[in-house]
Formats: sequence, C-alpha cells, structure tokens
Amino acid sequence: MSTLGHAPRVVAVFRRDDLPTGAREVALALWQVGDPGNVGTLLRTADAFGAAVALSPGCADPVGPRALRASAGAIFRVPLVEWDDAPGRRVALVAHGGRPLAAVELSPPLTIILGAERAGLPDELVISSHDVATISLPGAAESLNVAAAGAIALYELSRRSS
Repeated sequence: MSTLGHAPRVVAVFRRDDLPTGAREVALALWQVGDPGNVGTLLRTADAFGAAVALSPGCADPVGPRALRASAGAIFRVPLVEWDDAPGRRVALVAHGGRPLAAVELSPPLTIILGAERAGLPDELVISSHDVATISLPGAAESLNVAAAGAIALYELSRRSS
C-alpha cells in the first residue's frame, strides 16, 4: 500500500472531498508548480504560517504520494481554495525585475503568487497583479527554489505582523 521501501506502519484512507476548504486572510497561489515535493513543502509552509493554498491547473496533485509525504500532514489542515477565490491583493513573486520584497505592502487580505519551477509566472499574471516583488539575493545564486521563495515571503509577512 506504500510506494516507500520502508513504509511507516500507519496507513490512512481519506476522501478528497473531506480536505479542508474555506477562506483565510493569506494564501499562496501556485501557478503550474509541477514538482509534487514543492507542492507538499508549500502546503507545509502555509500550515506553519496560517495561510491557505490555491492551485492552478497544471500543478502537481496535492494528494499524490510525494506531495503528501512532503506536506507532513499539512494537507489535512490547510484549506485549498479555488484560484479565483484567493483573498485580497495579489503580489506576484518573480525571480528578477520586481520591487524588493521588503518594500512591498504585504498586509492581509493577501495572495502571494508563485510560478512554475522553470517558467515562472506568465506575463498576464504578473501584469494583472497589484504588485510585483523579488527576493533580493546577495549571493551568486540566480534564483531560489519555489518552495524556498514561498517560505521567505510568508516569513516576511509574519515578521512584519509580529
């Protein structure tokens, strides 16, 4: 019943319709994030910071084995919202060319839009967003993994509100 070579001794059965739904003041909107490990990690990050998650068509299945494992149970606590129902202002997070994340208004209600691992966000999503942010990188890396970028953005929002 498991895809793991050394599976845990616990097995669960659940109905997809029983997963949490509903609004939160902050959401991560994932645009065609295809890696299930990144989807699961972003669910876990959203859980840690009290955010919801919206998935576009083309995202990895959040209840697939790799995403479930990476979410560490967060899939059972984080509301999944429809793409168009994500709350408030939309801030597109891009690798280059946005305003520094530290300078962008992040008060809730808010949706932070994260793009696919290779392609990022399409121009129409960036243009239709209320603001465009970039995480400043002082090192030599060209960009961050989408899960790392989402975690930094939610941490920045949390840091400001505490």
